Amino acid sequence: MEKKFSEVANIDNGVPKYKRIYSIYKEAIETNTYTPGDSILSINEFSKKFKISRDTVFKAYTLLKKNNLISATPNKGYYIADGKKKILLLLSTFKAYKEVLYHSFMQNLPDNVIVDLQFHHYNVKVFKSFLDANNEKYFKYIVMGFDDKEILTTINKLDPNRLLIIDWEISAKKTTNYLLQDFGSGFYKCLVEALPLFKKYKRIHFVYPEYTYHPWESVVYFKKFCTKYNITHDVITNSKKFKVEKGTAYITVNDRILYDLLDQCKLNSFNLGQDIGVLSYNDTPIKRFTFKGISVASVDFADFGSEAAKFIHSDDPIQTYLPTKLIVRESL
Repeated sequence: MEKKFSEVANIDNGVPKYKRIYSIYKEAIETNTYTPGDSILSINEFSKKFKISRDTVFKAYTLLKKNNLISATPNKGYYIADGKKKILLLLSTFKAYKEVLYHSFMQNLPDNVIVDLQFHHYNVKVFKSFLDANNEKYFKYIVMGFDDKEILTTINKLDPNRLLIIDWEISAKKTTNYLLQDFGSGFYKCLVEALPLFKKYKRIHFVYPEYTYHPWESVVYFKKFCTKYNITHDVITNSKKFKVEKGTAYITVNDRILYDLLDQCKLNSFNLGQDIGVLSYNDTPIKRFTFKGISVASVDFADFGSEAAKFIHSDDPIQTYLPTKLIVRESL
């Protein structure tokens, strides 16, 4: 081993010296010459012993740490890491459909991955604190963004090759990897597909309550759809004044509103799929069975999770918009 390190200073084969140091350590770890917990030379010790500049050794050790091959403890030095890769999964909230995403994600990970699951709850300060405090501490970052310009500064500090933006599109200037929903044209296609069912009703109301964080883009495309097909429509933004009307189809993007709608239908003896139509956003297991089934426009969240997991064990860029599909059940 020492002979290989000595050759780094004496032989120039065109490969940067820090990469050769990295490769020697990596090979030694993979062949069990070094095992987890073994101490290795400090940067200063290595530089002095093998007559290689400190800056070069520093770059090599930084790369080794980045790939979780070595770790450092203050006042104790450097040692071989346990091989576990720590991932930060930063989601907005933990709702039913995100639970499907999460479990699929976990089931498709390699055994040597540890996931730190956190939630920002659309709070800018919380979002920034998680990422600012943990920059460079994780092997990779999977982050669910939201519509706020303040988060972009924090996002752009992260290594783009180690960052996967999921769910919402945000304008991070160096974003290399993304796995997103199409809340606009994808949703529009579902509305067009459901047009024959919508024609059973006098009007369509899009219920967009004041407390939702669903992208407004869906409302924009809803209006385009209704205008093109000459459909009477409205957007309801005040949840306190929301009252279900017979002969109306409703689009809901929040489950609190969906439950309120179903309660009102029960109180007024309205029949879903006949007196009232309902199209909900984001499929969940319970929507398959509630009131004989709630129709949804949704991505497949199990596929969402498994696609996100591919980012952990691959260096290939992921740049994907997940397909939004219409699932028709008896509510429409």
